[in-house]
Amino acid sequence: MHFVIDSNTVFSAILNPNSNIGQIILNGSKYFTFLSSDLLFEEIKNHENKILKISGLEYQDYSLIYSLIKTKLKFINQNLIEDKILQKAYHLTMDIDPKDTLYIALSIQFNCKLWTGDNKLIAGLKKKGIDQFITTNEIFRLYLEKEYKSRKK
Repeated sequence: MHFVIDSNTVFSAILNPNSNIGQIILNGSKYFTFLSSDLLFEEIKNHENKILKISGLEYQDYSLIYSLIKTKLKFINQNLIEDKILQKAYHLTMDIDPKDTLYIALSIQFNCKLWTGDNKLIAGLKKKGIDQFITTNEIFRLYLEKEYKSRKK
């Protein structure tokens, strides 16, 4: 199964790698493929000081956690997204949050759900008839089911 993962979800995993989000990314990659925009690097770099302050992590620990999480994601260059899909995604997000355009475009292009906790985005797109999302609780449940099945073997 493929899922697009947004920056807020990755931020959450960095802040608390022992959380459900962190565990899904770190251990769930054996069951799921997590796709994200290559611009995620920029977003995280731009918020690095904030992440360090909120987490209380030393830079070395932050860097280690971030590096480990990055190995669990597949990054897609935004230039590989079809123009018509980018335009569609922009029109869907322009009045909600245009910064989410690439994540929506990736979920459309790869025909998979977006893993996000952005309730404003979810509500705004549901009003437009788009319901291509998975919540942390839903993906955690899938992860646990797959773990259970693999341990029964």
